[in-house]
Amino acid sequence: MESFKESGKVTKQAHVKIPAGTYEEEHGRKGFFGRVSHLYHSNRPTDWSNIEGELKPRNLPPSFESDFFDNKFTATLKNNDVTISQAFLKKSFENFFRNADFDELYFIHEGEGKLETTYGHIECIKGDYIILPRGTTYKLFVNSPMKILKIESNSEFEQPTRGILGPNALYDQTAIKTPVAAKGSEQNLSEYKVEIKRLGKISVVTYPFNPLDVEGWKGSVYPWKLSIYDYCPITSHRYHIPPSGHSTFIAKNFVVCSFVARPLEFTSEEVLKVPFYHSNIDYDEVLFYHQGNFFSRDNIDAGAITFHPQGIHHGPHPKAFEKANEKEFTDEFAVMIDTRYPLVPTDEFGELEDKNYWKSWMIN
Repeated sequence: MESFKESGKVTKQAHVKIPAGTYEEEHGRKGFFGRVSHLYHSNRPTDWSNIEGELKPRNLPPSFESDFFDNKFTATLKNNDVTISQAFLKKSFENFFRNADFDELYFIHEGEGKLETTYGHIECIKGDYIILPRGTTYKLFVNSPMKILKIESNSEFEQPTRGILGPNALYDQTAIKTPVAAKGSEQNLSEYKVEIKRLGKISVVTYPFNPLDVEGWKGSVYPWKLSIYDYCPITSHRYHIPPSGHSTFIAKNFVVCSFVARPLEFTSEEVLKVPFYHSNIDYDEVLFYHQGNFFSRDNIDAGAITFHPQGIHHGPHPKAFEKANEKEFTDEFAVMIDTRYPLVPTDEFGELEDKNYWKSWMIN
């Protein structure tokens, strides 16, 4: 049972009417889902003058044009539960693919295409989340160059519980699109190759027929898609909703959240509009910026990734506070991945990252 205590200068309601001359920090467990305390600092926790060592905020600028992602998926961050990759695909898959290691979540950042799967075809357009259960055979056809964020999960992607909000909150079930049974479009080839990923290695199985030959399907395991533009955010004019309120998919030891265009809290209610400073000591936080004006960050463009590891404070840039009271609406769209266990940046991340990102909080 929780036992709340308090001492010194505090506010009655977290994120609201913060005591003058103080900066609120949320110190929480289990991401934003667990026990929590709020501390009221006389200085911003991110007003550091120097950081030595590897523990610091990190940023991968828009990098899809890099050779690392040219017509292939390349991992940038990973742990035992999840692998985050990117690709800039200018041509269709040469062969079919089946992932026997992970469930997959595609987020279409730019471009258009079509996924042909054993369950049927799925049109892919900007803003689509597409879930492919482990073991699904598919082939991606590119209609216009596609920039894709891919999340591979060691567990299934599930929908969040709605609780007292009811079953139609966040996104209605009719917003979910599933494939209609259909065979693969390629029917005149001499051979069809399926690349199967197992234990990180690729095996190739060749057939004399298109392996997408299913004439019907039924059940509860199937690919499906949801547009980030159909996500309905929870908002409050009197309280800043934490990122957990924007959960879109739940997996074992990590969550995927969607930040979308939405009205901001009322200035008249003295609500903290920008994300509060926080030190969620149990989770790493990754943000992929899709489109819009990311008003809590300076110099972040669409297609960038920020990585805030456990143990170092993060929160808005200083200029965000100046802009916040003027804004009544945000047009930002971003994908957040919060992981229970530490993520490890790959060599490719290290080569492409902005190594001075941590300095962007320093007041000149």
